[in-house]
Amino acid sequence: MNRRRSRQKNNVAKLDTKYTQQQEQYLERKDREKRLLMRRLIAFGILFFVIVGSLSAYYIQQKSVFQNKQEEYRELEEELEAYQEENESLTREIELLNDVDYLLQIARKDYFFSKEGEIIFTLPDEEPSY
Repeated sequence: MNRRRSRQKNNVAKLDTKYTQQQEQYLERKDREKRLLMRRLIAFGILFFVIVGSLSAYYIQQKSVFQNKQEEYRELEEELEAYQEENESLTREIELLNDVDYLLQIARKDYFFSKEGEIIFTLPDEEPSY
Protein backbone atom coordinates (compact mmCIF):
# COMPACT_ATOMS: atom_id res chain seq x y z
CA MET A 1 0.00 0.00 0.00
CA ASN A 2 2.94 2.36 0.75
CA ARG A 3 4.28 1.63 -2.71
CA ARG A 4 1.05 2.65 -4.27
CA ARG A 5 1.03 5.95 -2.39
CA SER A 6 4.64 6.67 -3.25
CA ARG A 7 3.86 5.98 -6.90
CA GLN A 8 0.92 8.26 -6.73
CA LYS A 9 3.02 11.05 -5.27
CA ASN A 10 5.52 10.69 -8.05
CA ASN A 11 2.81 10.69 -10.69
CA VAL A 12 1.22 13.89 -9.42
CA ALA A 13 2.21 16.97 -11.32
CA LYS A 14 3.34 20.02 -9.39
CA LEU A 15 1.52 23.23 -9.67
CA ASP A 16 3.80 25.98 -10.70
CA THR A 17 2.12 28.90 -9.03
CA LYS A 18 3.47 31.73 -6.98
CA TYR A 19 1.85 30.29 -3.84
CA THR A 20 3.52 26.89 -4.26
CA GLN A 21 6.87 28.55 -4.91
CA GLN A 22 6.46 30.61 -1.71
CA GLN A 23 5.53 27.48 0.23
CA GLU A 24 8.55 25.62 -1.13
CA GLN A 25 10.82 28.53 -0.23
CA TYR A 26 9.21 28.69 3.21
CA LEU A 27 9.74 24.92 3.74
CA GLU A 28 13.34 25.18 2.52
CA ARG A 29 13.97 28.10 4.90
CA LYS A 30 12.44 26.15 7.80
CA ASP A 31 14.51 23.11 6.88
CA ARG A 32 17.67 25.25 6.74
CA GLU A 33 16.76 26.82 10.11
CA LYS A 34 16.35 23.33 11.60
CA ARG A 35 19.76 22.29 10.29
CA LEU A 36 21.34 25.46 11.68
CA LEU A 37 19.57 24.90 15.00
CA MET A 38 20.89 21.34 15.17
CA ARG A 39 24.40 22.53 14.34
CA ARG A 40 24.20 25.18 17.05
CA LEU A 41 22.86 22.66 19.57
CA ILE A 42 25.64 20.22 18.70
CA ALA A 43 28.26 22.97 18.97
CA PHE A 44 26.89 24.14 22.33
CA GLY A 45 26.69 20.53 23.51
CA ILE A 46 30.33 19.92 22.62
CA LEU A 47 31.32 23.22 24.22
CA PHE A 48 29.33 22.30 27.34
CA PHE A 49 31.04 18.91 27.64
CA VAL A 50 34.47 20.45 27.07
CA ILE A 51 33.83 23.02 29.81
CA VAL A 52 32.38 20.43 32.21
CA GLY A 53 35.27 18.07 31.47
CA SER A 54 37.92 20.71 32.05
CA LEU A 55 36.23 21.90 35.25
CA SER A 56 36.00 18.31 36.48
CA ALA A 57 39.68 17.72 35.75
CA TYR A 58 40.57 20.97 37.53
CA TYR A 59 38.42 19.96 40.52
CA ILE A 60 40.08 16.54 40.76
CA GLN A 61 43.53 18.14 40.50
CA GLN A 62 42.70 20.69 43.21
CA LYS A 63 41.27 17.97 45.43
CA SER A 64 44.54 16.05 45.10
CA VAL A 65 46.58 19.18 45.87
CA PHE A 66 44.34 19.87 48.88
CA GLN A 67 44.85 16.35 50.23
CA ASN A 68 48.61 16.68 49.82
CA LYS A 69 48.58 20.02 51.63
CA GLN A 70 46.48 18.56 54.45
CA GLU A 71 48.94 15.69 54.86
CA GLU A 72 51.86 18.13 54.85
CA TYR A 73 50.02 20.30 57.40
CA ARG A 74 49.51 17.29 59.72
CA GLU A 75 53.19 16.38 59.45
CA LEU A 76 54.26 19.95 60.19
CA GLU A 77 51.89 20.12 63.17
CA GLU A 78 53.43 16.92 64.57
CA GLU A 79 56.88 18.39 64.03
CA LEU A 80 55.78 21.61 65.74
CA GLU A 81 54.49 19.64 68.74
CA ALA A 82 57.82 17.81 68.97
CA TYR A 83 59.71 21.12 68.87
CA GLN A 84 57.42 22.61 71.51
CA GLU A 85 58.01 19.62 73.79
CA GLU A 86 61.76 19.91 73.22
CA ASN A 87 61.54 23.63 73.96
CA GLU A 88 59.68 22.98 77.23
CA SER A 89 62.26 20.35 78.18
CA LEU A 90 65.14 22.70 77.46
CA THR A 91 63.42 25.50 79.37
CA ARG A 92 63.09 23.21 82.42
CA GLU A 93 66.73 22.22 82.06
CA ILE A 94 67.76 25.90 81.96
CA GLU A 95 65.80 26.52 85.14
CA LEU A 96 67.43 23.52 86.82
CA LEU A 97 70.91 24.56 85.69
CA ASN A 98 70.36 27.91 87.40
CA ASP A 99 69.84 26.02 90.66
CA VAL A 100 73.16 25.56 92.54
CA ASP A 101 72.03 22.41 94.37
CA TYR A 102 71.20 20.71 91.08
CA LEU A 103 74.61 21.64 89.65
CA LEU A 104 76.33 20.18 92.70
CA GLN A 105 74.28 17.00 92.38
CA ILE A 106 75.31 16.61 88.72
CA ALA A 107 78.96 17.30 89.54
CA ARG A 108 78.92 14.66 92.29
CA LYS A 109 77.19 12.08 90.11
CA ASP A 110 78.98 12.54 86.77
CA TYR A 111 82.39 13.92 87.80
CA PHE A 112 82.79 12.17 91.19
CA PHE A 113 83.17 15.37 93.21
CA SER A 114 82.75 14.69 96.87
CA LYS A 115 82.23 16.61 100.06
CA GLU A 116 84.96 16.69 102.68
CA GLY A 117 85.45 13.29 104.25
CA GLU A 118 83.09 11.58 101.81
CA ILE A 119 84.13 8.46 99.86
CA ILE A 120 82.40 7.68 96.57
CA PHE A 121 81.90 4.10 95.48
CA THR A 122 80.72 3.37 91.91
CA LEU A 123 78.73 0.23 91.39
CA PRO A 124 78.44 -1.43 88.00
CA ASP A 125 75.11 -0.85 86.31
CA GLU A 126 74.82 -4.34 84.90
CA GLU A 127 75.49 -7.68 86.52
CA PRO A 128 78.13 -9.79 84.78
CA SER A 129 76.79 -12.92 83.11
CA TYR A 130 78.54 -16.20 83.84
